Amino acid sequence: MNDNLPTQRFLQTLHIVSKEGQHLIYSYGRLDSYDIDAGWVVGLENNPQQAEQLEAFISRFGRMQDTIADRLLPRWLIVLAEKPGSQIEVLQRAEKLEILSDTESWLQARKLRNRLVHEYMEDADQFAEDLLLAKQYCALLIDCFNRVCEFAAMRMDNIMDGDMPEKLSWKTEELERKG
Repeated sequence: MNDNLPTQRFLQTLHIVSKEGQHLIYSYGRLDSYDIDAGWVVGLENNPQQAEQLEAFISRFGRMQDTIADRLLPRWLIVLAEKPGSQIEVLQRAEKLEILSDTESWLQARKLRNRLVHEYMEDADQFAEDLLLAKQYCALLIDCFNRVCEFAAMRMDNIMDGDMPEKLSWKTEELERKG
């Protein structure tokens, strides 16, 4: 068996999350050009282009969050010779190791993701508020990815610099200001 397989899986997932993050940042930028409120949400019925951009953002937000929590963080812990537990345990461990700034915020972002996907536009006012909140939570996702990259580059001896994806270039402070 290849002793390097956990590291390879971790790096592969890290590259996947990097691409997901780039796509999320792009969708965020497209959505950020609109003044999102209940009227904008209602107007989506007559604007399929904006509705499609919204769908892309929601999908990319959920996908990146899922990949980080379900695959990246557990694989990162395995490379650290730790046994990942439940998702909440993985998130709490990531917080203790300063990869995740706040487990509770992550859980709130998860609930928000579920509302965006499953309660799509039932209440235009609430949906607009949730969209604005999702834009803020993009910073949480990007920050988590960047912290994993920093941790791996600085503390994981079996990972070479050339194996690592670049950190996501859009500053999380910029996301927070715009959100």
